[in-house]
Amino acid sequence: MFKIKNLFFLTVFIVGCDPSSNSQKKDIDLTGISSYDYTLDKTTQKLLEKQVDDVLNPKNLDKWMKHMSSKPHHGGSPWSKQNAEYATNLFESWGFEAYIDTFRVLLPYPKIRKLDLISPKRVSLKLQEPPVKGDESTFIKKDLLPPYNAFSADGNVTAELVFVNYGIPADYVELERMGIDVKGKIVLAKYGGSWRGIKPKVAYEKGAIGCIMYSDPKDDGYFQGDVYPEGPYRNEFGVQRGSVLDMPLYPGDPLTPGYGSRGEVDRLTIEEAPTIMKIPVLPISYSDALPLLESLGGPIAPSSWRGGLPLTYHIGPGPAKVNLQLEFDWQLRTVYNPVGKLTGSKYPDEWIMRGNHHDGWAASAADPISGMVSLMEEARGIGTLLKTGWRPKRTLLYAGWDIEEPGLLGSTEWVEYYKKDIQDKMVVYINTDGTGVGYLSMGGSHSLEKFVNEVIRDVDDPVHDVSLDKRLRSRMRVREYNSGTFGEGRESERQDLRMYAMGAGSDYTAFLHHAGVPALNMAFGGESGGGSYHSLYDTYEHYKRFSDGKFIYGTTLSKVNGRLVLRLSEADILPFRFVNMVDNIGKFVEQNKKLSEDIRKSTKLLNDLLDNNDFAISSNPKKTYLPPKRLRQVPEFDFKPLDAALARLSTSAWKYEEALLKFQKGSLSPERKSEINALLRSVDQAFINSKGLPRRDWFKNMMYAPGYYTGYGVKTLPGIREGLEERKWNEVRVYIKEVSKALDRASENINSASRILSEN
Repeated sequence: MFKIKNLFFLTVFIVGCDPSSNSQKKDIDLTGISSYDYTLDKTTQKLLEKQVDDVLNPKNLDKWMKHMSSKPHHGGSPWSKQNAEYATNLFESWGFEAYIDTFRVLLPYPKIRKLDLISPKRVSLKLQEPPVKGDESTFIKKDLLPPYNAFSADGNVTAELVFVNYGIPADYVELERMGIDVKGKIVLAKYGGSWRGIKPKVAYEKGAIGCIMYSDPKDDGYFQGDVYPEGPYRNEFGVQRGSVLDMPLYPGDPLTPGYGSRGEVDRLTIEEAPTIMKIPVLPISYSDALPLLESLGGPIAPSSWRGGLPLTYHIGPGPAKVNLQLEFDWQLRTVYNPVGKLTGSKYPDEWIMRGNHHDGWAASAADPISGMVSLMEEARGIGTLLKTGWRPKRTLLYAGWDIEEPGLLGSTEWVEYYKKDIQDKMVVYINTDGTGVGYLSMGGSHSLEKFVNEVIRDVDDPVHDVSLDKRLRSRMRVREYNSGTFGEGRESERQDLRMYAMGAGSDYTAFLHHAGVPALNMAFGGESGGGSYHSLYDTYEHYKRFSDGKFIYGTTLSKVNGRLVLRLSEADILPFRFVNMVDNIGKFVEQNKKLSEDIRKSTKLLNDLLDNNDFAISSNPKKTYLPPKRLRQVPEFDFKPLDAALARLSTSAWKYEEALLKFQKGSLSPERKSEINALLRSVDQAFINSKGLPRRDWFKNMMYAPGYYTGYGVKTLPGIREGLEERKWNEVRVYIKEVSKALDRASENINSASRILSEN
């Protein structure tokens, strides 16, 4: 039995481990082991953090946002380049070595956008977002691009219209049962349910020749609250721009998959690029969607499909018939990534990186400038420490990524170009992508979960006089009460709050999923009120009225991320911990086991119902509703190798905790510190499989990936999960083995680190 500083003992259980394993339970008080105990000088560290906190000023965030969002700053625009130069000059003024890293990437702009209803009546849709009185930013038209979907195909198509709900695979199963085929049709899909790029992807796979997307007011409009300018929610003219690049296949420049788009590189042709959408795609407002939906006939949509517009939702096809005409200017454009660098005094070849993109769609104040100005104030705060003679022990990099919105181009090309150095040197990448008001959201690599929890206990909420940790737990407890969740095992009572696993959707993607760098994504939200996302109305004026208008949460985010950076910078031994990681992976394993069993049971039940003719007998003879197709039986899968590997990883994680308990701070030589830190960094890289995932080898992380049909949404143990979901049984068997190997690689690295600690 181990004890630290007379703290009480706590028994911790690891979810998903073999109950017979002695690694399932350890009498170690993990709360008693902080980064201060084995890696940091508490007095010095607290002084550094206080010095930064004392100079942080919300007025800077306000000033910078007003300037950076004063003009449209989409990728390739003059103001996007100006913002990159603006950030670079500020980084330099704060003592950073500052420069702009450039790449050349394919980025289309719209030339022709037409959508006409031609039957049963003729209506030419406006496809415009009018300015709003009282919001000066909405009147700026110079360099403003109209609403469009980046990486849509060119096309001039005319066809009957079919309403497909959210346009996800499950919706097409429902359409098939209703006897409706979208082949040769143009589909109308609501935003929501998945990432926008999934909707035209699935439509194309089903034979559609065009795709139109709109924000229904039930999901994103007056159903949610007052619309802009009276309230924060999307008004009838607001349009959600966005990319439809097939990013679950690979993000970044579609012409240079897997390598940086700099200099004279081989580029695919536009026709060869697999991530460019194959059909024309256009986003519209719910004002423009109204006449289209009014003109549809056919079956009435299921109740779960119906939105908030004042009409009866029909599916079609027809009698609504539309003409969709799109043409784009396909050109290479320059990425401008501003970077500020502070070279480490002790470990210059160990990098800690912060990033937030600076490009948007229009004024784009909330997304992304709110996060960018928080990053800048954090950098300014750390820069003030230089005046005291302080230098970071590790190299710090602060980046503003360009052309993120069209498909993570700026960050992906940077990672692909510098991949070898990144894998050799980068410790952690910490991302932000806009921030608001409310509760701290924290996602990322679970080897950092304990470390992040340690930090959020030290930072207070700017409104409530409690720590960020305590406020999060209060919300969780209330939600558990409201949902009837009682008894032991509640997430609110977990020793450390759980971080969410990350899919895609922001600039951490290439770091985490391609290069294997431990990554975090941090932001505040939950109380801002939505509705301006990717529209003309995401302005400084909107943000000031309906979000973090006093920039107190943005400044608090600077404190959180500043502490993460400073503690990582100054630590002699990096604060990676692995018991929490095992707990989360154990949950992933159990979820996949349950999914396997659920699919097996549902398949048998479905086939039994078909054998008994229950679907036909129970159907309404007045409606077409076909029985589902018979499914192949689900085989039994052997999860024992995965269970065994997880148990070994658990044993390794606890042995590392034991080694930390016995470790005497200051006993390691510089050479041994470098050795152990290299091993700790390599734990997450052990999850990388060079062959990648099925059908998308760019994604190489065996623990997490964006879903092939969810886009942003994460799939944990993706090779196994998507094999189950898509009924590819051999993939399930293959990736049970591959994940097991990855866990064993991680165990070996942890064991090696433990041995070094134990020898001193």
